[in-house]
Amino acid sequence: MNDAAALRTQDIGTVHDQFFTLRDFPVADGTVMPEATIVYETYGRLAPPDGPNGGRNAVLVTHGYTGSHHAAGRNPANGNQPGSWDGLIGPGKPIDTDKLFVVASNMLGSSFGSTNAASLNPPTGKPYGPDFPAIGIRDIVTAQKALLDSLGVKHLVAVAGPSYGGYQAFQWAVAYPDFMDAIVPVNTAPWASVNTDKQLAELEARLAADPEWRGGRYHGQAGCKTVLTEIRIETLKRYGIEANLASRYPDPAEREAAIRQQAANWARNWDAHSLIILRRALLGFDTRPDFAKIKAKVLYILCRSDALFPPKIAPAVIAALKEAGVEAGYFEIDSDMGHSSSGAEHAKWSPVLREFLAPLVAGLG
Repeated sequence: MNDAAALRTQDIGTVHDQFFTLRDFPVADGTVMPEATIVYETYGRLAPPDGPNGGRNAVLVTHGYTGSHHAAGRNPANGNQPGSWDGLIGPGKPIDTDKLFVVASNMLGSSFGSTNAASLNPPTGKPYGPDFPAIGIRDIVTAQKALLDSLGVKHLVAVAGPSYGGYQAFQWAVAYPDFMDAIVPVNTAPWASVNTDKQLAELEARLAADPEWRGGRYHGQAGCKTVLTEIRIETLKRYGIEANLASRYPDPAEREAAIRQQAANWARNWDAHSLIILRRALLGFDTRPDFAKIKAKVLYILCRSDALFPPKIAPAVIAALKEAGVEAGYFEIDSDMGHSSSGAEHAKWSPVLREFLAPLVAGLG
């Protein structure tokens, strides 16, 4: 491999958390949050403002329900593990950081650095706990828009992300239709489950039954780590982790131990309230009635084995988008890894993503 080819395939390297704080941020339930901080990573460089495409070469990468904003490179804050979309983001990769400026944003209410229930409520000086505002997905996206404005981003080439990140991509497309050229929602849908209210009630009841819950005011104490670990194990299995680990841990007992360890590690860094906050934010979420507002091109990606968002939903989604006048395409990842396939199986859909983004990137000159 010559030097140029090596450069095209090298990884991003070390990245670091960055922080942006909104002041007096109004959210869905009528609360005005005195402070709302968003943590994020960036890769690549934003086109300078005095150039022909100043501030217009950006991509926003969003993340899943219990995931983080660590999408590429190695972040010491995340144990120097590779980012969730490390195979897709970097020099010469489909989301090419030689040409694009990538912002990977944590969600408001998540547990990886952004303001959440463990954060201090400025008027009281104590953690929000159960008093954290009832935010909506619109608030999550509005905060991201303010972040991008603060960075000098004038226009997005695309918004891309898996699962809950795909919800955000669809919300971006209807909320800010002139601000992006494309969206890439992956292993997701343009609406939340009709059972979201039931799922929320069951989650709240399960957490409340844990002695460590303490009415939701557990901060500074154990913090429901036992029940969180069990919830995480169930979630990972539902997402397809057993297929993901099968080759590394062919023995079922070893595989189960590895899953439990991974779940326990996650639970140590996760605040139980974030499960409620982000689930509650999806109540009533459905972008289908607003499809006619979408001006972005859509590349919709699902996985053959994803039980959460099975491919059988794709025809109706694509038909509805096209009926609304949206240019939309679909691709199915052929993988046994289910809901967690988008990063692990990046090679199976990288060519499609590259082809989709190529004319948009070429248009930057």
